[in-house]
Amino acid sequence: MINSQDIKNGVCIRMDGRLYFVIEFLHVKPGKGNTIMRVKFKDVVDGRVLERRFNIGEKLEDVRVERRPYQFLYKEGEDYIFMNNETFEQVPIAHDLITGVDFLKEGMVVEVVSDASSDTVLFAELPTKVELAVTYTEPGLKGDTATNTLKPATVETGAEVRVPLFINEGEIIRIDTRDGSYCERVR
Repeated sequence: MINSQDIKNGVCIRMDGRLYFVIEFLHVKPGKGNTIMRVKFKDVVDGRVLERRFNIGEKLEDVRVERRPYQFLYKEGEDYIFMNNETFEQVPIAHDLITGVDFLKEGMVVEVVSDASSDTVLFAELPTKVELAVTYTEPGLKGDTATNTLKPATVETGAEVRVPLFINEGEIIRIDTRDGSYCERVR
C-alpha cells in the first residue's frame, strides 16, 4: 500500500481491478479545506488517460513492476516470441501488448514491463527511435526539395512511412516508433 501523497511519475497503481501508470501529479492546497492530490493515470491495457483526485493520507494499492531488456526472436501466429537476455527464457507476447509493433525486426532489443508479483507481461516498448532500411519507394526527382512534400515508402519490416521526396530505395532512415513519423536520414 502507498499513501496518496507519496505518488510520483511512473508509479504503477491497481485501482478498480485495472493497472494504471501515473503520468502526472499535482499537490493542490485550496484556500480552505484539506490538501488534495490531482493525478493523471494511463491505463496499462488500452492506454486511456484518467484523472482522479485523492485526499492526503488515502491508501492506494501500488504494484511493483520490473523493466527488463528482451530480444525479439520470431513471430508465431499472433504472438511474438521474445528472449530474456539474462536467463535466456523465451516468452510469447501478444500483438496488442507491443507498442510500435509495425517497426519490430528480428534481433531488436525491447523493454518488457511485467508485474513483479505475478510475473505477467503488461506491455513491451520499442526504443523511441529505430533505424530501418527503405525497401521500396518511388524515385525522387533531382532538385525537388524546395517543398515539404512527403511520399510513401516501405521499410524492411513491411510498414509504410511518409518520407521526403529525396529519400531513395536502400537508404537507412530513422523513424519515431510512437507515431510512425520520419525523423531523419542516417548517413
